[in-house]
Amino acid sequence: MTPNPPRPVGARRQFLGQAGATLGAAALASLLGPGARSAVPALPAPKGILLPRARRIIYLTQAGAPSHLDLFDPKPGLNARFREDLPDSIRGTQRLTGMTSGQKHFPIAPSPFAFRPAGRSGLMLSELLPYTARVADELCLVRSMHTEAINHDPAMTLLQTGHQQAGRPSMGSWLSYGLGSENRDLPTFVVMISRPSGPTNAQPLHERMWGAGFLPSHHQGVRFSPGKDPVLFLSDPAGVSRGLRRGMLDDLDRLNRINFEEYQDPEIQTRIRHYELAFRMQASVPELTDLSGEPAATFDLYGPESRKPGSFAANCILARRLSERGVRFVQLYHRGWDQHDNLPSGIRHQAYDTDQASAALITDLRQRGLLEDTLVVWAGEFGRTVFSQGALTATNFGRDHHPRCYSVWLAGGGIQGGISHGETDDFGYNVARDPVHIHDLNATLLHCLGIDHERLTFRHQGRDYRLTDIHGNVVSALLA
Repeated sequence: MTPNPPRPVGARRQFLGQAGATLGAAALASLLGPGARSAVPALPAPKGILLPRARRIIYLTQAGAPSHLDLFDPKPGLNARFREDLPDSIRGTQRLTGMTSGQKHFPIAPSPFAFRPAGRSGLMLSELLPYTARVADELCLVRSMHTEAINHDPAMTLLQTGHQQAGRPSMGSWLSYGLGSENRDLPTFVVMISRPSGPTNAQPLHERMWGAGFLPSHHQGVRFSPGKDPVLFLSDPAGVSRGLRRGMLDDLDRLNRINFEEYQDPEIQTRIRHYELAFRMQASVPELTDLSGEPAATFDLYGPESRKPGSFAANCILARRLSERGVRFVQLYHRGWDQHDNLPSGIRHQAYDTDQASAALITDLRQRGLLEDTLVVWAGEFGRTVFSQGALTATNFGRDHHPRCYSVWLAGGGIQGGISHGETDDFGYNVARDPVHIHDLNATLLHCLGIDHERLTFRHQGRDYRLTDIHGNVVSALLA
């Protein structure tokens, strides 16, 4: 791997010059707004390339930790153990959250939802996922995921960046750095956050989840929002014509190039790309986000919520449109899976929001010939406990955080469909066979994109970093 060039160590005059340039750029950037500052293209820079099966990823991130026991991992034998204490031999010495560590009892809460075989493969899925069941033969269901983090922020940070502590690049940023862009008029990495339809306990999401970390800042994700300004502050203010804006950027470009010749700071080139992509996005983004031209059949496919801007279903349609236009990494966040209480009711709302739209995205991509080179990932940050948090009744309970095992599914480019991989024990509490760590998952996703995860590196503060840190193995059993 070729490391990034080191930033020059300057004298006092150079430091002051850089500071002045930064302040001037910040002042002008305030005219364009933060959306424009982050809307930047990636330059092609192939690194560690293998033969790819996928060209892009749509990552359906289920923030809050969906319960694997109620969606993907049936344990019918638990029905006879209702309200029994989880055996100490199963729980072992696992660290518990502060929400359940004081409980004297850990009563087993069997899932109240029925599981049925789906598709020709007979993949067992919950009754909460009738639409997902229709695309079961496209899915690779991994039931043996595990992680270390036990709370949302470090767990989501680990899922996104390969490390529990903040400051490292997100996966989308790594792909922007490693593969570059296929569309010069749109960002390489786009993020959308949906609004749940029902009452929910939605964990906060920080922008660093899609940040570039120590990579050049033009690799960070660009958030699209619902409404008339999908990228905030991208539109020109009143009285500023397209020609006037072009002239301002041309003048700024000349000034930035003069500064780059003097200081050789790569962030100056990043600023140039920031402004240029923002200018092009002023034309490309309104066309992209205008769904009025989509036929009624599209909205019927994605469900009734798809006509509501900002819904998970509407964002899935936008994810397909972004993929059609060559956007490398599209990440959808859907919050509200954190069901510490009222799980039977709460998880129904979440399944309603995501089930039909997720399945429709698979169907839509397949019909358009895009699924074969688009990798779709449906994943949360960890699972939920088999025991109830707090009181357990015949109709109501909650589940606490559970990092030891959980389920995710993959579909599309390079992935084998209609299979389940790995198993958990009879309690859905520990991995019993074929464990898959987040580092293994990320190594496998990169492999599908033609990247050797051990070679996609970036030198920072004297060390070569990568998405999988010093871990990770490609899980060949998942590959087509």
